[in-house]
Formats: sequence, C-alpha cells, structure tokens
Amino acid sequence: MFIPKRFYFLCFTFFLVLNLFSQDNQTVVPFKKIIIEIEQQHQVSFNYTENNIVGLQLVPPKKSLSLEQKLVYLERKTNLHFENIENQYINIYKKENKSQIVCGYVFAADNMPIENANIHLADTTLIATDSKGYFEFNKRDKNIFSVSHIGFITQKIESDNLDTKNCLKILLEPEITQLDEIKANAILASGISKNKDGSFEIKPKKFGILPGLIEPDALQTMQQIPGVNSIDESVSSINVRGGTHDQNLFLWNGIRMFQTGHFFGLISVFNPNLAHTISIYKNGSSAFYGESVSSVVAISSTPETTEKNTFSAGINMINADVYAKYNLSKKSYIEISARKSITDYVETPTYKEYFDKIFQNTTISDFSLNQNIDYQSKKEFDFYDATLKYVQKIGLRDQIVMDLITIKDNLEVFQSATSNDLAKSENNILRQKNYGGNLSWKRNWNSSNITKINIYNSSYELFANQKMTSGNLNVIQGNTVDNNGINLENDHVISSKFSFNEGYQFNEIGVTNLEEVSNPDFYRKIKDVLRTHALILEGKYNDTISRLYFKVGTRINYIQEFKKYSVEPRIQFGYGINKTLNLELLGEMKSQNSQQIIYLQKDYFGIEKRRWIVSDNNTVPIQRSKQISLNLFYKQNDWLLDIENFYKKVTGITTSSQGFQNQLEFIRTTGDYEVLGTEILIQKKIKQFLTWLSYTYNDNKYDFSNYEYPIFPNNFELIHTLSWAGMYEKNNFKIALGTKFTSGKPKTTPASFDINPYNPVVTYNNPNNSNLNSFFQVNFSSTYKWETTNGILFKLGISILNILNKKNEINKYYRISSLTNSIEEVETYSLERTPNMSFRVSF
Repeated sequence: MFIPKRFYFLCFTFFLVLNLFSQDNQTVVPFKKIIIEIEQQHQVSFNYTENNIVGLQLVPPKKSLSLEQKLVYLERKTNLHFENIENQYINIYKKENKSQIVCGYVFAADNMPIENANIHLADTTLIATDSKGYFEFNKRDKNIFSVSHIGFITQKIESDNLDTKNCLKILLEPEITQLDEIKANAILASGISKNKDGSFEIKPKKFGILPGLIEPDALQTMQQIPGVNSIDESVSSINVRGGTHDQNLFLWNGIRMFQTGHFFGLISVFNPNLAHTISIYKNGSSAFYGESVSSVVAISSTPETTEKNTFSAGINMINADVYAKYNLSKKSYIEISARKSITDYVETPTYKEYFDKIFQNTTISDFSLNQNIDYQSKKEFDFYDATLKYVQKIGLRDQIVMDLITIKDNLEVFQSATSNDLAKSENNILRQKNYGGNLSWKRNWNSSNITKINIYNSSYELFANQKMTSGNLNVIQGNTVDNNGINLENDHVISSKFSFNEGYQFNEIGVTNLEEVSNPDFYRKIKDVLRTHALILEGKYNDTISRLYFKVGTRINYIQEFKKYSVEPRIQFGYGINKTLNLELLGEMKSQNSQQIIYLQKDYFGIEKRRWIVSDNNTVPIQRSKQISLNLFYKQNDWLLDIENFYKKVTGITTSSQGFQNQLEFIRTTGDYEVLGTEILIQKKIKQFLTWLSYTYNDNKYDFSNYEYPIFPNNFELIHTLSWAGMYEKNNFKIALGTKFTSGKPKTTPASFDINPYNPVVTYNNPNNSNLNSFFQVNFSSTYKWETTNGILFKLGISILNILNKKNEINKYYRISSLTNSIEEVETYSLERTPNMSFRVSF
C-alpha cells in the first residue's frame, strides 16, 4: 500500500510535539516560582523563611489540581510541611523543625492584619510582623512574650505549653487616648456631639433627654440645633437656615428618602430605636453628598462595634414597635425593626390632638363646616414602617451589607350629609409610601486602603382618590418617584495625618405626575427622567498636635440630558487657637435637580399638597447654593459657647415651590433667596444638671427679578428664635423642661376688605408685608428605667407638649368665602396641650 511521504512527516511532527510537551511538563523550576503561581491562581498567601526553601527546585504540580491536592504533592516531593489556614494563609515549615516553632497572626478588632507589630521575647529579642500580621520564633523553655503596636493596647502572652501545631491568633484592642481637643462630649443633651467637620452627631442609644421628647426621634431632635426650625411643627417641613424641606437631603443607609414623616409630618418615619448614628450637616458637607442645596441628614443603622443579641418592644399613645438583632454567626447578623400605629384600635388623646391639627383648613374640614344637618363622618387612619438589615463578613477583608426599608401611610375619610332632602357624600382616600433598598460591599485591601461600592433604589408614591356624589365627580391624583444609582468610593490613608478619597456616582431619578378627572373627562400623565454622573475628589489633613484640621474636596457633576457640567467645591477648616478655643471655617457649593412644588393648595385634599418634579433647565431650573460660615467654639470648666455667622444664597427657586397663599400663588416665575444669620449656643453643666440657651437671627429675603416687587421677606423667615432647656439626669431618672420662642413668620394682608361683587378677588398689599404673632411654647418630658435581676430592662416615659396650652398661630391667609361672598381670614394653629406616654422592655 502506498503511503505518502507527507503522512510520515505529519506523524513525525505530531510525536515530536508530544515529546516536547512532555519534556516541558517535566522541567524542574524554582520552588519559589511554584508557590507564587499557586498564590495567583488560588488567591492565597504563603508564609515561610527563605532558609527553608533556598535552592529548592522540583517539577510543578498540574494546574488542574485543587489547592489541597497541590499541597499534598509539594509535601510529598519535599521535606516541608504545609499548614493551610482557612484557605487564605499557608505556613511552610521543615518537617523536623515544625515542633520547634511558635507562630502567630496579629489582627485588629476588625480582623485586619497589623503590619510591623512588635513581638518582644523574654530574652529581649524583637520580631516584627509582616504585611499579613504573621510572625514566628523558635520555641523556648519559657514562652513569654508581649505584642505591641502604636494605637493598640499591649498584650502579654505567657504559657509554658504553647500549641506549636497551630498558629496563634492574637487580637489587639485599640488604645483610646484622651486628647486635648475641643469637642463637646455632650452638646444640647447626652448622646449629641459636634465633630471637627462642623457636623452634629446623634447616638440614639446614648441619648439622654430633651424637652417634649421621650424617644430619640432623629428629625425632632435636630430641631433643637440652632438654625434648624419647622415653620409648622412638622418633620415634613424642616427649614435649615431658611431653606425649604425638599432642599434637605435625607439618607437612610445610603438610600435617599422622599417621605420623612408619618401622620403627615408629626412623627418621623425613622424608627428611633433602630438608628446607631445620625450625622447632620448645615454647611461644609462632604463632596460625596449631592442633590441638596441645604442640609444633609445621614442616618446609619450599622453599629460601629459588634453587639450582642438584643430584643426590645415598646408602645406609646400613637404606635407600637419591635426591634431585634440576632447574630447568625461570628461573621454575620440580621437586624429587624417594625412599627405600626395603634389608631386602628384606640383613639388616644394624643391621636385626637394630632388629627385636629393635621385636618385644619383642608377640604375634609371644609366639608364638615358647610354641612349643618345630619352630618356623619367615618375616619380610618394607620401607618407602619419596617426595616431589615443583613450583614455578612467574608474572610478578613470583605463585608457585604443589605438594607431594606418600607414606609406607608393610609387615610380614608367617608363623609355624608343630608340637607333639604338632598344627600351629599365624599369618599377620600390618600396613600403615601416609600420603599428603599441598598446593597453595599466593603473591601479592606490593607490597613491604608478601603474600597466601598453600593447600589441603591428608592421608590416613592403619593396617591389620592376623591369621589363625590354631587356631579358624579371622581378625581385621581398621583406623584411617583423612582430613584436608583451606584456609588463607588476609595479611601486611602497616606499617613497618620493625611488621607485621600476619590469616587464616582451615578444617579437616575424619574418623576411621574398623574391627574385624572371625570365629568368633564380629563387625563394627564407626565414622566421626566434625569441621569447624573459625578466624579468626587477629597483630601483631609488632621494634626491633633498642632490642632489643625483641613478637608477640601470637589464634586464634578455631569447631567446627561442637558449635557451640562458643574463643579462644586467644599471646604472644612478648623484650628485650635489654644486648648479651649477653636476657630472653624466652612464653605460649600451645591446643586439640586429635583424639588417639591405646589400646583394648588387643595391638592391631595389640602393635607399633603406638595409633589416632586425634576428640573427641565428652563421654567424649572437647577437649584444652586453657595454658603460660607465662620464659627468660634469655646469650652472650659463645663462651660460651652458656640457662635456661628453664616451667609447663604440659593438660586433657581420657583414661586410654586415656596407655598405662597397670596398674589404669587398662581404666578410662575423663578428667583433666589439670600440669608444672613447668626447662631449662638451657651451651655453649662453642673454635675447631673445641664442647661443651655440658644439664639438664632435670620435675615432672609427673596429676589424674584421678573416680579413687580422683586425683593421681600422669605416665607420661611423667622427673624428671632430663642430656646432654653434644663435637664437633670441621675442614675436611671431623667427630666427636662424647655421653652421655645420665635417671631412670627411673614404673611400678606389684604389692601382692602371691600371686594367687587361681580369679580370677587382679594387685592393684596406687597408680599409678606406683615408677620404673624410670636410663637411661644413650654414642653416637658421625663423617663425612668429599671433592670430586673435576670437582665430585663424596662423604661417608662412621659411628655407634655405645650404645657400652657397656648394658642399659637402658624399660618394665616385670606380667601373669598363662597357662602358670604366676602374676604375670609383663615388661621392655622399649632398643637394644643398634647400628652404622650411610652413603655419599653429590652433584653
């Protein structure tokens, strides 16, 4: 048979290649190169001494083998022993020397390895740990040594029978050194402090007591801070240095919250028994915070230290709640909280006072006032909120955290009346809810480099349905917000004094507004979406010796739809003039692409009138702010004096976002406002007694250049605010009494009370030409806790708002009465005397 020469050539080449491949597989290589390849392939680290592997060469194991199979192969081929620790660290010893070696790893409390920790042996020998925190030394008759490092408590280890088969794991506790820096351990109350960056920090679990509060409600507590007010006693209308509520950024574990109040603003949606840290920035916020032109309120429910399993349950005259934390393992835990109103079952005096305040001068109260015969009403109101947190540590460097939150308010009011044999009824349904989720990952690459990534989503809905028998009318209104994004942050510690951060953020917000009316038929649904990219750079210098603190950063925004860039610098500067006096300079430029506006004052029955919209870069411009403040802080002999002067300007506001109820209510124009102010706090502590007095001055003016009277007082201007509180805490008993005085907010009066019967309209004076009467309130609260022998803790609290039952005006406007065809004065008042009581059990 004829076989072509080409076939022989191919066969020869094939076997030659196989032979070459086989020879290559059997080639010996340096041992060090083998373990480097294994480290890269299996993400492990080898620990060894050079003397044990010097000159060693062998054929490498097959790459397809598992890590354990490779170690078995290497141990069989060498005189070495391989100790695998959690598939992360592998120690290499000579077999005959293994029993003569003591080895170990040194970690911080967060399981991060400590490099260059000093191992002091009894014979004065000094050994340092490597980058993995590893050390080893020859076993001695008496194995006594100490482990030390700067910033940690030295640990002494003494044992004659140390286990040499397994490496030690040594945890060093951080050493807390009291430095002579100017920081108030308690400002306003226990659990509230002021940081170097100018922010206020609240620790609810360490919270003492404040007048009128029996629980550490984040949004009620922040109103005690000078410069923070609520023009209508609502946590849904918090005004920081003259700004509107929507100009504040509220974050819960990185999730932006669009609903902040239950009961339409009288109760915070953030469970006070859950939060671990609340940070409040009035100025000089980090460049990592965007989408606000006023304050930042960042709430974190992740504890700073490991906590034991806990459970608590409580009830007050509005709601009941439960909280539980359970450690699933040494590296994971789950945390759950839930809170629900009790108004479904009982109408307490507190609930009645809240209800009367909320429904003043709304379409619901208007219906009852106009029906004098056979009037009937059925009201159903409830709310709830719930949170879930899951934390999982992976190895020594990684941590994953998942946060979920859900908030919901429901109101249904059915009213009917019969007059002159004519039946009339209304059924009003109002629903408000906010859902959010966040998934974050943190990686500690080493002691000086940390990466954080989080993905979040927040969904908000406000829905109303009004059905009226008269005219067979059905009205539906809706406002929804979908907000999602991703944040990336890298933290670098360059030295003990200097650190540097950089990051990237992507944010997408979509807002939908719906209006549907029957008879006549009308339907409108509009959705707008904005996508923003941001690059963040930030550096911090902190020298406790020279008492110098300096932090500077910038945020570069790019709005995709407008193809528009903006640069927002931030600065924090603090200098300790001496041990008792500190000077602080804060400044920032910020922007905001979304805002709340009011289409009509009777939207959503006049209860929740505001709806979210996004900027169109035209009639609804991007809001921008710039602010600078200078602060002088003095603390000595339990005296504290804090004086801060500031200037703030916000541009791009619209008249529809300011809640006008005068001639500007139906005028659509844009403008800005400027605030010049001073905030003063004086505090003194005498043993268990703490008292403080605060004063705030604000000169807050609008400038609507396209309006005939462009400059006039801001709707949220409170020229003078004066607060005092006295608190006594001893052992488990706490009591607080406080007062608050504010000058009245601006109002616009009619130029004449005579109207044209053929064209009944109100003719006004210049906008905000007058002011309401001053506001004065006295509040009281007290708590007492006790613990049983088996470790169960009980807490009882009592509070009274407006003890003197003073009738305070919080709003006044004018309208044409449909009954008398004349000008009618409409007044809204604050809460009357309102008691509350709480009881809580924890174990």
